[in-house]
Amino acid sequence: MHKRLNKTQRNYIIAGLCMILVIMGVGYAAFQTQLKISGTSNITSNWNVKITNIESKVLSGAPTDAETPSYTDTTATFKTRLTSPGDTMQYDVTVSNEGDIDAKLDKITVPENTNPAIGFEVSGIKEGSLLEARQTAILTVTVKYNDVTEQPDDLTADLEVTLDYSQAPEGYVPPAPPATIGGQKVELVESGDGLYEDSYEAGRLIYRGQNPNNYITFNNETWRIVAKEADGTYKIIRNETLSNRAYDAANHRSTANNTYCTNPRNGCGVYAAVDGEFSSPSGSQKGTVTEDSSIKIYLNEDYYTNNINETAKEQMTSHIFNIGAVERLDESGAEADSIAKNIAGEKMYQWTGNVGLANVSDILKASTNPLCTSATTSYNGTNECNSNYLLDRGTASELYYWTINAHSRESGGPSSFAWFGNVHNSYAAVYYNSASVSFFAPRPVIFLKSDTTLTGLGTKESPFTIVE
Repeated sequence: MHKRLNKTQRNYIIAGLCMILVIMGVGYAAFQTQLKISGTSNITSNWNVKITNIESKVLSGAPTDAETPSYTDTTATFKTRLTSPGDTMQYDVTVSNEGDIDAKLDKITVPENTNPAIGFEVSGIKEGSLLEARQTAILTVTVKYNDVTEQPDDLTADLEVTLDYSQAPEGYVPPAPPATIGGQKVELVESGDGLYEDSYEAGRLIYRGQNPNNYITFNNETWRIVAKEADGTYKIIRNETLSNRAYDAANHRSTANNTYCTNPRNGCGVYAAVDGEFSSPSGSQKGTVTEDSSIKIYLNEDYYTNNINETAKEQMTSHIFNIGAVERLDESGAEADSIAKNIAGEKMYQWTGNVGLANVSDILKASTNPLCTSATTSYNGTNECNSNYLLDRGTASELYYWTINAHSRESGGPSSFAWFGNVHNSYAAVYYNSASVSFFAPRPVIFLKSDTTLTGLGTKESPFTIVE
């Protein structure tokens, strides 16, 4: 339990003046800055917020420390020499709460920089953030010699940063940081079409609804953003399918090396080779899968090499795909199934590579229909998973596309099935079929790098565009 303070004790810790003096000569800028966190307080020794470290590192170019960075309990000081445009140095100042009372950052004030030659950025500690007792936070100050082409006339710049801390109220919960997509703030919603917090996977943002504003131009084509992952990467799916092809061509994998699927003529529903034994979540279906599916080979060799341009390849990143089986509960019933169970099945096995397919859970979670509660529910029904851009056939009469997940069933049986998105007439659901059938299509999925910057609105008319 935190000790409460009376009104006379509840003085603020004031983070004080940060002054920056810039002296620039021909060909270089000498950049001096002093960061001070100072204040007075009448609170007891239990309140003990102070600076405990400062570290510098070069981000680009050849900047140097003109003096070794130093600190006291209340002051951090550094001096940087920037020698040419593009030089960037970062300073990480550690602020520690060594008392037993939580501290709350009420306000951080950073004035606008008016010198076009020098870039300043202060990050890492946000307004409303909680500095718990015995914990630390990092205030990051980044300085950069901007890409100017002429010697600047303005030789000085001032930066004054103020941090106002107070005692955190009992039970205080910091506000969630604003959602960003490609550096742009995007409002989170709780109903209708839009960007949601993923209620099943922490730190993940997903688009849901019939037509959310998640259009993005990639590879000179229209794609859709499925999710911003917890690692900051962006999972995107091609808006249009490719030409129809089998998930796993007949007799592509033999039972000599692959025992999970026992009838090679029907193909195998596992996307990529795995170590050890591949098993359905209940263990009703299991065996070895030592070779990749034909669709995985096609997408990561022929399609990746010949159909994704070099610019797009630079924007992509290799990523983990969850390729485990999603089990249909044909004995326990749909009431026993859940999206959480479906995700757990998907994550039992993983493959890392460039091009994959959508997960079954991606399709289920994209629906805003509250009846869309699991793969079993969707399979047993007809339209429970509608209101869903991933089950929108657009102007086409029907839509059938493979997912990346093997189909299994609780009662066991053939392992040659894979799940697919199934849309025709008034039917919108996930279903399954033999991997060897060739009248469904791949719909490629890739991941964009976490530092991707976007412009645009995400609408069909003004899609997100990647800033190169």
